[in-house]
Amino acid sequence: MTSKEPVNIDRLTALEPACARESALELFDSLPPVAPAELTGRWHGRELGTGHRMDGSLEASGWYGKQFDGSEQVHPLLFLDATGEIFAVDPRRVPLGLVGTVPPSLVAKGRGLLRVLKPLLRTRRYRARLREVEHRGVVTTAMVYDHLPIIDVFRRVDENTLLGLMDFRDKPEPYFFILARD
Repeated sequence: MTSKEPVNIDRLTALEPACARESALELFDSLPPVAPAELTGRWHGRELGTGHRMDGSLEASGWYGKQFDGSEQVHPLLFLDATGEIFAVDPRRVPLGLVGTVPPSLVAKGRGLLRVLKPLLRTRRYRARLREVEHRGVVTTAMVYDHLPIIDVFRRVDENTLLGLMDFRDKPEPYFFILARD
């Protein structure tokens, strides 16, 4: 851990649970890059609200986080069901086009359907991979979805915390999230 990392976690904590997009971008840009090998393992996610149309939707849906088993072996979406089981979901089977158009309160009510839909949503196959990319002037690790025009870019807050920025092909504003190592 570098001497700056406790300061970084304090800065992130001060922004939670919601802040201006500019404040999130300022923090993201100040953080150091992360190497693919540093991501190995399961990570629990939470949102950093910035006024993005997706704010509140992932957490309301039962989103748990991500799992990185290697550069080519990534489960980009983990969900938590009512029994406490964490399972991987195929992102192609999630109606991401509706995310942000359906209020989080309605998404939360629909979460009960997760038990019924789990066999249709679940996958054992990896649906993303890691690559080092240059984003906002820094080479860092990004997660590239296999079948969606989305790239999640990561910066290190500390050895057990990442700040993620979801970059959509046709949407100019980023969606921010935090990953904490399990």
